[in-house]
Amino acid sequence: MNTAVITGGAGFIGSHVAERFLAEGWDVHVIDNLITGKRDNVPGGAIFHQLDIRDGLSADLIAGLQPKVLVHLAAQMDVRKSVADPVFDAETNIVGTLNLLEAVRNDSPKTRIVFSSTGGAIYGDQTTPPNVETFAKNPESPYAVAKLAVENYLAYYGRVHGIESAVLRYGNVYGPRQDPHGEAGVVAIFCGRILDAQPLTVFGDGLQTRDYIYVSDVVDVTYRAATRVLPPVQLLDSRAFNVGTGVPSDVLKLATILNSAAGATTPIKHAPERPGEQRTSYLDVKKARLFLDWQPMVSLEDGLTRSFEWFAARHTGHNTSTAGGPA
Repeated sequence: MNTAVITGGAGFIGSHVAERFLAEGWDVHVIDNLITGKRDNVPGGAIFHQLDIRDGLSADLIAGLQPKVLVHLAAQMDVRKSVADPVFDAETNIVGTLNLLEAVRNDSPKTRIVFSSTGGAIYGDQTTPPNVETFAKNPESPYAVAKLAVENYLAYYGRVHGIESAVLRYGNVYGPRQDPHGEAGVVAIFCGRILDAQPLTVFGDGLQTRDYIYVSDVVDVTYRAATRVLPPVQLLDSRAFNVGTGVPSDVLKLATILNSAAGATTPIKHAPERPGEQRTSYLDVKKARLFLDWQPMVSLEDGLTRSFEWFAARHTGHNTSTAGGPA
């Protein structure tokens, strides 16, 4: 049986990825320290290891299992926290990743690594969307700097050590199990506010755009990146793929669709614009279509409706988040 190790597999995206590999007949191991992940998210059938990716025991697990695929989703994912504490961000997102990469290089060199990068923050503010993989990278946060550093390490490990890897530059992923404090948290925040009959707060005029993509589409491209033939190893961007819809969507549109899904008329309050926030960000996804035979299947309206229904089914009336904006 093929073996997959999924770091961050108790989290929002990782738990969905674990489900897909199990459904495809793989033996699945999940590594998660449960700082942000939830044990209940880990699907039945997966073997759970409560470990930190910085820990030598995580490296030992990779060495012992010698998995066919390592899907690396574990990360310090809060951009604001990375600004406040860039050392901790680097320790987790760079040093923790290197801990796993060295285990692969030394003990499991046939393992393919699929790494979750960022399709918004990595390009910075100096591009004109839609962003293409080969655009210049000018990250504006330690979080994005760390993601780009790992991409460079993976390119190096590929060229010098022959390690197989694919980089997925995710857009703003949303859907069931989403944490309101994570990427694209605005969707989870708005769902909670609507369910609590509280106004939706947006920053600025609410016309800032992002590339919102439903989690099942992200799972599909992640599985394909783990199992399809990849382009030749060359430079940094040769095995990097943008993952989005290719369509910019603004915050006010999210609010309108979610209100419609709820049959509500939740009012919108405008807060001051956040300094330095990107105005427009969305991705060119032709490369993933070409090499991975992938395309997003879930429309924004359908995905947001599914998301709201999931949050509504689990609503406790204790939502504490107050404001939403693009991640």
